[in-house]
Amino acid sequence: MSHGVHAVQHEVEHQIEHEEHGHGDGHGAKPADNQNKKIALLIAVIALFLAFSETLGKSAQTAALSYNVEASNLWAFYQAKTIRQTTLQASTELLKFELTKIDGGSNDAIRKAMTERIDTWAKQTARYESEPMDRPAPKEVNLDPPYGEGRRELSALALAAQAKRDTALERYHHYEVASAVYQIGIVLASAAVITGMVALAYAAAGLGVVGVIFTAIGFFAPHAVHLF
Repeated sequence: MSHGVHAVQHEVEHQIEHEEHGHGDGHGAKPADNQNKKIALLIAVIALFLAFSETLGKSAQTAALSYNVEASNLWAFYQAKTIRQTTLQASTELLKFELTKIDGGSNDAIRKAMTERIDTWAKQTARYESEPMDRPAPKEVNLDPPYGEGRRELSALALAAQAKRDTALERYHHYEVASAVYQIGIVLASAAVITGMVALAYAAAGLGVVGVIFTAIGFFAPHAVHLF
């Protein structure tokens, strides 16, 4: 919560305490006192939702950064595999060309060795293209993309990490908007206590509802509304 909102809340608390002490000798609570208490309760509820929104926003931001690093690492691994594959493909083609120059007879051993080397490199090149393997058991993972260290598997994993990052960013943006709306609502409600304008309290309540809507969208359907 911003320092400005804290300052306004402090002023409201001071105003409520002043009015309570000023009317403490009365026979009953005045309508203004009851109204201020209701507005103070409204401020507390909005502040509660603000705390939830800011916590969820921080969590979403951290997740987005983590998935972004994961996607970058996977794409770097993918590029390294591509370079190795291209190098082996070029070397294989070169050996195939050299093999055509060697005649039979005494060169059979050389031809056999070169043929074996070509087969080995061809298999290794195919392994760089696709290398499925058993996935380790982390705490929480997306099982949709196939796990492995081949180019296809790395590409699928990187795309999955990017999708998770984009979802986390969408959530973060919705939570940030909700937090801003909550803070504006708190300021308006606080101003209602100080000025006695009930319309400001209704506006604050409306902003609180809007904030809840944005929080719900961020939590349940972050891609439903694109903010940025």
